[in-house]
Amino acid sequence: AVATGGARALTSWVGIARLFAVVGGGLAFSLVASTGHFEGPYGGGCMFTWCFCFTVTLLVLLLELLELYPLLPLSWDDFTSAFSMLAALMVFTSSVVFPTTFISSPCSSNQCARQAVATAASCLCFLAYAVEVSLTRAKPGDVSSFLSTVPGLLKVFEAYVACLIFSLLDAYSGEPGLMWCVAVYSICFIFTFLIIIFTIGRCLTYIPCPLEKMLVGYNFLALLMYLTATVLWPLYSFRGRSRPDPCGTNCGGDKNLGVTFLTIFNLIAYGGDLVYSTRTVFVRAP
Repeated sequence: AVATGGARALTSWVGIARLFAVVGGGLAFSLVASTGHFEGPYGGGCMFTWCFCFTVTLLVLLLELLELYPLLPLSWDDFTSAFSMLAALMVFTSSVVFPTTFISSPCSSNQCARQAVATAASCLCFLAYAVEVSLTRAKPGDVSSFLSTVPGLLKVFEAYVACLIFSLLDAYSGEPGLMWCVAVYSICFIFTFLIIIFTIGRCLTYIPCPLEKMLVGYNFLALLMYLTATVLWPLYSFRGRSRPDPCGTNCGGDKNLGVTFLTIFNLIAYGGDLVYSTRTVFVRAP
Protein backbone atom coordinates (compact mmCIF):
# COMPACT_ATOMS: atom_id res chain seq x y z
CA ALA A 1 0.00 0.00 0.00
CA VAL A 2 1.10 3.58 -0.62
CA ALA A 3 2.34 5.45 2.43
CA THR A 4 -0.23 8.02 3.60
CA GLY A 5 2.16 10.35 5.40
CA GLY A 6 3.73 10.78 8.81
CA ALA A 7 5.77 7.89 10.16
CA ARG A 8 4.45 5.53 7.45
CA ALA A 9 6.47 7.53 4.91
CA LEU A 10 9.57 5.80 6.31
CA THR A 11 8.22 2.57 7.83
CA SER A 12 6.02 1.26 5.00
CA TRP A 13 7.48 -1.00 2.30
CA VAL A 14 7.25 1.86 -0.19
CA GLY A 15 9.07 4.17 2.23
CA ILE A 16 11.82 1.59 2.80
CA ALA A 17 12.23 1.19 -0.98
CA ARG A 18 12.59 4.96 -1.31
CA LEU A 19 15.21 5.04 1.45
CA PHE A 20 17.23 2.39 -0.41
CA ALA A 21 16.88 4.46 -3.60
CA VAL A 22 18.18 7.57 -1.80
CA VAL A 23 21.16 5.65 -0.36
CA GLY A 24 21.98 3.99 -3.69
CA GLY A 25 21.70 7.19 -5.71
CA GLY A 26 23.65 9.25 -3.19
CA LEU A 27 26.41 6.65 -3.02
CA ALA A 28 26.63 6.39 -6.81
CA PHE A 29 27.04 10.10 -7.55
CA SER A 30 29.34 10.66 -4.52
CA LEU A 31 31.75 7.91 -5.58
CA VAL A 32 31.79 8.98 -9.23
CA ALA A 33 32.25 12.64 -8.22
CA SER A 34 35.22 11.62 -6.03
CA THR A 35 36.98 10.10 -9.06
CA GLY A 36 36.51 13.28 -11.11
CA HIS A 37 36.16 11.04 -14.16
CA PHE A 38 32.69 11.54 -15.65
CA GLU A 39 33.38 13.79 -18.62
CA GLY A 40 31.39 13.83 -21.84
CA PRO A 41 27.64 13.53 -22.46
CA TYR A 42 27.41 9.97 -21.10
CA GLY A 43 29.16 10.77 -17.81
CA GLY A 44 27.21 14.00 -17.41
CA GLY A 45 23.95 12.20 -18.13
CA CYS A 46 24.65 9.52 -15.52
CA MET A 47 25.57 12.13 -12.88
CA PHE A 48 22.43 14.12 -13.67
CA THR A 49 20.30 10.97 -13.33
CA TRP A 50 21.68 10.04 -9.90
CA CYS A 51 21.49 13.62 -8.56
CA PHE A 52 18.00 14.26 -9.96
CA CYS A 53 16.51 10.99 -8.66
CA PHE A 54 18.23 11.40 -5.27
CA THR A 55 16.88 14.96 -4.86
CA VAL A 56 13.30 14.24 -5.94
CA THR A 57 13.04 11.04 -3.87
CA LEU A 58 14.37 12.85 -0.79
CA LEU A 59 11.79 15.61 -1.41
CA VAL A 60 8.99 13.02 -1.73
CA LEU A 61 10.03 11.42 1.59
CA LEU A 62 10.12 14.80 3.35
CA LEU A 63 6.73 15.87 2.00
CA GLU A 64 5.14 12.59 3.12
CA LEU A 65 6.93 12.63 6.48
CA LEU A 66 5.70 16.18 7.20
CA GLU A 67 2.29 15.43 5.58
CA LEU A 68 2.58 18.47 3.32
CA TYR A 69 1.83 16.75 -0.01
CA PRO A 70 -1.99 17.25 0.18
CA LEU A 71 -1.32 21.00 -0.12
CA LEU A 72 0.17 20.56 -3.61
CA PRO A 73 -2.16 21.21 -6.58
CA LEU A 74 -1.53 17.82 -8.18
CA SER A 75 -2.47 14.15 -7.98
CA TRP A 76 0.16 12.87 -5.55
CA ASP A 77 -0.32 9.16 -6.34
CA ASP A 78 -0.04 9.83 -10.07
CA PHE A 79 3.07 11.96 -9.56
CA THR A 80 4.88 9.44 -7.36
CA SER A 81 3.92 6.53 -9.66
CA ALA A 82 5.15 8.37 -12.76
CA PHE A 83 8.34 9.50 -11.06
CA SER A 84 9.25 6.04 -9.70
CA MET A 85 8.76 4.55 -13.18
CA LEU A 86 10.83 7.33 -14.79
CA ALA A 87 13.54 7.00 -12.13
CA ALA A 88 13.71 3.22 -12.60
CA LEU A 89 14.22 3.69 -16.36
CA MET A 90 16.78 6.48 -15.96
CA VAL A 91 18.83 4.67 -13.31
CA PHE A 92 18.71 1.41 -15.28
CA THR A 93 20.10 3.26 -18.31
CA SER A 94 22.87 4.81 -16.20
CA SER A 95 23.68 1.43 -14.62
CA VAL A 96 24.34 0.07 -18.12
CA VAL A 97 25.91 3.14 -19.78
CA PHE A 98 28.33 4.15 -17.01
CA PRO A 99 30.30 0.87 -16.64
CA THR A 100 30.41 0.23 -20.40
CA THR A 101 31.75 3.76 -21.00
CA PHE A 102 34.10 4.34 -18.07
CA ILE A 103 35.19 1.01 -16.56
CA SER A 104 38.05 -0.61 -18.44
CA SER A 105 39.47 -4.09 -18.02
CA PRO A 106 41.50 -5.08 -16.04
CA CYS A 107 40.02 -3.14 -13.11
CA SER A 108 42.88 -2.75 -10.62
CA SER A 109 43.20 0.95 -9.75
CA ASN A 110 41.55 2.73 -6.83
CA GLN A 111 39.56 4.85 -9.29
CA CYS A 112 38.23 1.76 -11.05
CA ALA A 113 37.24 0.19 -7.71
CA ARG A 114 35.19 3.28 -6.81
CA GLN A 115 33.55 3.22 -10.25
CA ALA A 116 32.66 -0.45 -9.76
CA VAL A 117 31.11 0.23 -6.33
CA ALA A 118 29.22 3.20 -7.82
CA THR A 119 27.82 0.87 -10.51
CA ALA A 120 26.72 -1.62 -7.82
CA ALA A 121 25.05 1.24 -5.89
CA SER A 122 23.30 2.35 -9.07
CA CYS A 123 21.99 -1.20 -9.58
CA LEU A 124 20.70 -1.18 -5.98
CA CYS A 125 19.01 2.15 -6.68
CA PHE A 126 17.34 0.71 -9.80
CA LEU A 127 16.07 -2.33 -7.86
CA ALA A 128 14.64 -0.02 -5.17
CA TYR A 129 12.69 2.01 -7.75
CA ALA A 130 11.53 -1.20 -9.48
CA VAL A 131 10.22 -2.48 -6.13
CA GLU A 132 8.43 0.84 -5.56
CA VAL A 133 6.78 0.58 -8.99
CA SER A 134 5.56 -2.94 -8.24
CA LEU A 135 4.29 -1.98 -4.76
CA THR A 136 2.36 1.08 -5.94
CA ARG A 137 0.99 -0.43 -9.17
CA ALA A 138 -2.80 -0.23 -9.22
CA LYS A 139 -4.70 -3.48 -8.82
CA PRO A 140 -7.03 -4.60 -11.67
CA GLY A 141 -10.20 -2.49 -11.62
CA ASP A 142 -8.63 0.33 -9.59
CA VAL A 143 -8.57 3.47 -11.78
CA SER A 144 -8.17 6.09 -9.02
CA SER A 145 -4.56 6.67 -10.08
CA PHE A 146 -4.19 6.30 -13.86
CA LEU A 147 -0.38 6.53 -13.95
CA SER A 148 -0.06 3.60 -11.53
CA THR A 149 -2.01 1.33 -13.92
CA VAL A 150 -0.28 -0.65 -16.66
CA PRO A 151 -1.34 1.82 -19.43
CA GLY A 152 -0.16 4.72 -17.26
CA LEU A 153 3.24 3.14 -16.60
CA LEU A 154 3.53 2.36 -20.32
CA LYS A 155 2.93 6.05 -21.06
CA VAL A 156 5.98 6.95 -18.95
CA PHE A 157 8.00 4.23 -20.70
CA GLU A 158 6.95 5.50 -24.16
CA ALA A 159 7.91 9.09 -23.33
CA TYR A 160 11.29 8.03 -21.91
CA VAL A 161 12.15 5.84 -24.91
CA ALA A 162 11.28 8.78 -27.20
CA CYS A 163 13.76 10.93 -25.22
CA LEU A 164 16.44 8.27 -25.74
CA ILE A 165 15.65 8.28 -29.46
CA PHE A 166 16.05 12.09 -29.60
CA SER A 167 19.45 11.80 -27.89
CA LEU A 168 20.64 9.41 -30.63
CA LEU A 169 19.28 11.25 -33.68
CA ASP A 170 22.14 12.35 -35.88
CA ALA A 171 21.97 13.11 -39.62
CA TYR A 172 18.42 12.83 -40.92
CA SER A 173 17.78 16.08 -42.83
CA GLY A 174 17.31 15.80 -46.58
CA GLU A 175 15.80 12.31 -46.34
CA PRO A 176 11.96 12.50 -46.43
CA GLY A 177 11.65 8.99 -44.94
CA LEU A 178 13.86 9.82 -41.97
CA MET A 179 12.19 13.21 -41.47
CA TRP A 180 8.81 11.42 -41.31
CA CYS A 181 10.24 9.12 -38.62
CA VAL A 182 11.45 12.11 -36.59
CA ALA A 183 7.97 13.65 -36.96
CA VAL A 184 6.45 10.39 -35.64
CA TYR A 185 8.76 10.37 -32.62
CA SER A 186 8.04 14.06 -31.92
CA ILE A 187 4.25 13.95 -32.32
CA CYS A 188 3.83 10.81 -30.22
CA PHE A 189 6.17 12.14 -27.53
CA ILE A 190 4.30 15.46 -27.27
CA PHE A 191 0.87 13.82 -26.94
CA THR A 192 2.10 11.17 -24.49
CA PHE A 193 3.90 13.81 -22.40
CA LEU A 194 0.75 15.98 -22.32
CA ILE A 195 -1.34 13.00 -21.14
CA ILE A 196 1.14 12.44 -18.28
CA ILE A 197 1.23 16.14 -17.30
CA PHE A 198 -2.55 16.56 -17.53
CA THR A 199 -3.05 13.45 -15.39
CA ILE A 200 -0.68 14.68 -12.68
CA GLY A 201 -2.25 18.16 -12.84
CA ARG A 202 -5.81 16.73 -12.63
CA CYS A 203 -6.73 18.43 -15.90
CA LEU A 204 -8.07 15.40 -17.82
CA THR A 205 -11.56 15.89 -16.37
CA TYR A 206 -11.91 19.08 -18.42
CA ILE A 207 -11.57 17.22 -21.75
CA PRO A 208 -15.05 17.33 -23.39
CA CYS A 209 -15.01 13.73 -24.66
CA PRO A 210 -14.83 10.22 -23.16
CA LEU A 211 -11.21 9.96 -21.98
CA GLU A 212 -10.92 6.16 -22.19
CA LYS A 213 -12.12 6.03 -25.81
CA MET A 214 -9.89 8.97 -26.74
CA LEU A 215 -6.87 7.09 -25.33
CA VAL A 216 -7.78 3.98 -27.33
CA GLY A 217 -7.95 6.08 -30.51
CA TYR A 218 -4.65 7.79 -29.76
CA ASN A 219 -2.89 4.49 -28.98
CA PHE A 220 -4.16 3.04 -32.27
CA LEU A 221 -2.87 6.01 -34.28
CA ALA A 222 0.47 6.00 -32.42
CA LEU A 223 0.84 2.27 -33.10
CA LEU A 224 0.26 2.81 -36.83
CA MET A 225 2.71 5.72 -36.94
CA TYR A 226 5.41 3.75 -35.11
CA LEU A 227 4.80 0.84 -37.45
CA THR A 228 5.75 3.07 -40.40
CA ALA A 229 8.81 4.35 -38.51
CA THR A 230 9.89 0.78 -37.70
CA VAL A 231 9.99 0.06 -41.42
CA LEU A 232 11.27 3.40 -42.75
CA TRP A 233 14.03 4.22 -40.25
CA PRO A 234 16.29 1.18 -40.91
CA LEU A 235 15.40 1.28 -44.61
CA TYR A 236 16.63 4.86 -45.10
CA SER A 237 19.26 5.19 -42.34
CA PHE A 238 21.31 2.16 -43.43
CA ARG A 239 20.80 2.52 -47.18
CA GLY A 240 24.15 2.97 -48.92
CA ARG A 241 26.04 3.28 -45.63
CA SER A 242 28.51 0.76 -44.29
CA ARG A 243 29.53 0.59 -40.62
CA PRO A 244 33.13 1.81 -40.15
CA ASP A 245 35.55 -0.48 -38.32
CA PRO A 246 36.40 0.56 -35.66
CA CYS A 247 33.19 2.49 -35.14
CA GLY A 248 34.20 4.53 -32.06
CA THR A 249 32.12 5.84 -29.16
CA ASN A 250 30.23 8.45 -31.19
CA CYS A 251 29.52 6.29 -34.22
CA GLY A 252 26.61 7.20 -36.48
CA GLY A 253 26.06 3.56 -37.43
CA ASP A 254 25.62 2.52 -33.80
CA LYS A 255 23.30 5.47 -33.18
CA ASN A 256 21.10 4.47 -36.13
CA LEU A 257 21.02 0.89 -34.82
CA GLY A 258 20.06 2.19 -31.37
CA VAL A 259 17.21 4.25 -32.82
CA THR A 260 16.01 1.16 -34.72
CA PHE A 261 15.81 -0.97 -31.58
CA LEU A 262 14.24 1.83 -29.50
CA THR A 263 11.62 2.32 -32.22
CA ILE A 264 10.76 -1.39 -31.98
CA PHE A 265 10.54 -1.11 -28.16
CA ASN A 266 8.07 1.77 -28.44
CA LEU A 267 6.09 -0.07 -31.12
CA ILE A 268 5.69 -2.98 -28.68
CA ALA A 269 4.84 -0.56 -25.83
CA TYR A 270 2.11 1.19 -27.84
CA GLY A 271 0.78 -2.22 -28.90
CA GLY A 272 0.54 -3.36 -25.28
CA ASP A 273 -0.96 0.01 -24.34
CA LEU A 274 -3.65 -0.42 -27.02
CA VAL A 275 -4.49 -3.95 -25.84
CA TYR A 276 -4.82 -2.91 -22.18
CA SER A 277 -6.82 0.26 -22.89
CA THR A 278 -9.13 -1.60 -25.33
CA ARG A 279 -9.83 -4.31 -22.75
CA THR A 280 -10.57 -1.66 -20.12
CA VAL A 281 -13.03 0.23 -22.34
CA PHE A 282 -14.75 -2.46 -24.38
CA VAL A 283 -14.47 -5.62 -22.26
CA ARG A 284 -14.79 -4.50 -18.64
CA ALA A 285 -17.22 -1.65 -19.26
CA PRO A 286 -20.72 -2.53 -17.99
